[in-house]
Parts: sequence; structure tokens; C-alpha cells
Amino acid sequence: MTLRYLAAVGVLTSVAIHLALWFQGMRSVHVIGPAFLLNVAGGVLIAVLLVRWRHPGAGVLAALFGAATLGAFTLASTIGLFGDHETWTGFSVYAAATAEIVAIVTGLATMLEDPQPEPVRLQSPAGSYRSERA
Repeated sequence: MTLRYLAAVGVLTSVAIHLALWFQGMRSVHVIGPAFLLNVAGGVLIAVLLVRWRHPGAGVLAALFGAATLGAFTLASTIGLFGDHETWTGFSVYAAATAEIVAIVTGLATMLEDPQPEPVRLQSPAGSYRSERA
């Protein structure tokens, strides 16, 4: 369960950085601005699913979210993305990249968790058997 919370923190950290950048001026960039808002909405939904939905699919979504976000920035910083060219400078870039790597690694690691752990069964003492009908 701790991995799920860590993945959710990674996703939400990336979301917070993208929302702050959107307010700082990325909203005026033609395609990237709306993509940042979709990133924020999707990230919040994935974080909620990580905490509430006991299924490996939530971890896969977190890993894909991190990979897509990090991949999009890598494209923007190398060949450009929708006419936008970014650089690997500033605290927000490295903080977001770190958060997305955390989301990828912990998201994939949640697939190794047992989604439905067996409940603990209490054994009754040998002489205290009670009938279900009584």
C-alpha cells in the first residue's frame, strides 16, 4: 500500500508543477497550454485511483502518466513539440522529471503487490465449535 501512496505523491507533484507552470504563462502556448490542463486533470484522477482502486491497472496508469509526461518534455527539449522548444534548466524541470521517474518506478512496482490480500482467519480452539444453525 505504501507504494501506491508514493506513486500518488509522484503523480501529484508532477501535477502541481504543471499547474503552476500553466498559471505562469504556459496557458498562452497554443497546444501545450490545454495539454497541461489535461495533464493536471488526468493526474488527479490517477492519484485518486491509486489510493482508492485496489487493482494493478492504477499502477500501470501512473507509470504511463509519468512516461508520457517525461517523454513529452524530452521531445520538447530535443526536437521541439508543437513548435515549442524547452531546455533542461530550472528547479521545476528537474523536480518534475524526478517526480515522473518516481511515478514510473513505483507505478510499475505496484503491479507486484497482491491486490486482494487474503483476510486473516481466526481459528477457534479445538473444543469450541459452534454450529451455524444455533
